[in-house]
Amino acid sequence: MDLEPLMRTAVRAAYRSGEVLRERYGRLSSIGQKGPTDLVTDADLAAETEIIAILQAAYPEDAIVAEESGIGGGSGERRWIVDPLDGTVNYAHQVPFFAVSIACLQLEEAQVGVVFNPLNGELFTARAGGGAQLNGRPIHVGPETQLSESLVATGFPYDLSRGFEPLAERFGRILRVAQGVRRLGAAALDLCYVACGRFAGYWESDLKPWDSAAGILIVREAGGIVTDFANRPAGAEASEVVATNGRIHADLLRWLEVENS
Repeated sequence: MDLEPLMRTAVRAAYRSGEVLRERYGRLSSIGQKGPTDLVTDADLAAETEIIAILQAAYPEDAIVAEESGIGGGSGERRWIVDPLDGTVNYAHQVPFFAVSIACLQLEEAQVGVVFNPLNGELFTARAGGGAQLNGRPIHVGPETQLSESLVATGFPYDLSRGFEPLAERFGRILRVAQGVRRLGAAALDLCYVACGRFAGYWESDLKPWDSAAGILIVREAGGIVTDFANRPAGAEASEVVATNGRIHADLLRWLEVENS
């Protein structure tokens, strides 16, 4: 399969939606709430509209799964998974760590992944079997072999009313044994930071496909490993993710084990 046309379309959609996010950054006209800490802004909605328009114009038969508007498009075997603004809470508070995330799946297998930070211009891309790139240059996971020498990242779910104890226990365990733990608030970028070696590992639960589908492909194409907490390969629909450079994977999984979780 020639993936180049899909990649060009995804990149064009990411850049266009990124323009929308830059234009509205710090000038939001509305901020709504989908939950106590789960925000949606007029920028999310406008950026998603741009992405969907570009995808539907190029591939009208393809299905589209978008965070804000749900499932739409055609009913073909190919499916696009779209997050117009991963890191909405950061964006709403003018914290410059957020991204556009777009993945294309064929028969549930990710073929193309694009994650774009519109503020610093970093564009992470990957094609199935074709490696991963940052602004067109190949990237690879980091060399760390010990958790004690690794900077790792995590994220917290919006709803902390359930499952808080295992989440807190995991965080405390890793905090004690890793070189450092960061919580930056955008899963797609966390995964890309593993792919380019900035983080040696990342874990999070209660994820949605639009949070991680593109990033998972990018990590794997950069030479990393992505599983769930039980060490099963994580697909695009995975709700929990452990992504590492491979060398610390078993160690990170061991420290993430929590009884009755």
